[in-house]
Amino acid sequence: MKRRALLEGFVALATLPLISSCSRELIAEQQRSKKIKTDPITVTPLEKPHEEWRSFLSPEAYRVLFEEDTEPSGSSPLNKEYRDGTYLCAACHLPLFESKHKYESGTGWPSFTQPISGHIGTKRDFTLIWPRTEYHCARCGGHQGHVFNDGPPPRGERWCNNGLALRFIPQEEALPELRG
Repeated sequence: MKRRALLEGFVALATLPLISSCSRELIAEQQRSKKIKTDPITVTPLEKPHEEWRSFLSPEAYRVLFEEDTEPSGSSPLNKEYRDGTYLCAACHLPLFESKHKYESGTGWPSFTQPISGHIGTKRDFTLIWPRTEYHCARCGGHQGHVFNDGPPPRGERWCNNGLALRFIPQEEALPELRG
């Protein structure tokens, strides 16, 4: 019995450098992620259960928005959308991004340098074990994507969005209040 405890102790000692290295990287990532600033929410959240959105959305869009799924990289037609306009939440149609903040990140998902102020909420996501910042529509709570600190200047943010979670409205078709 004592031999087993001694062997387990040696194994634990051998893994300490690895655990220490991982925890240092985790702390550094958490410190970097604190640089992402989101504005206070300026819209009133809807009191609508997620299940009620199912009849308004495709099964794929529902999975992305309300089950936090991710569409395959490169699958969204919005990757090739370059017209002036506004990107809305595919569920509740809240404007989330302006086309002037869209850029080609090379990731295969529509990416933006910043959202429309007060229309996005964030939370920590540990589904891949490594902490990330998930963001969602402030009105319906629909999952949009994740934000990272590797975007272009001046903010250095990459708001990486699922195309299925967005609807694009070209500038010429927008309502007057969306034309800005």
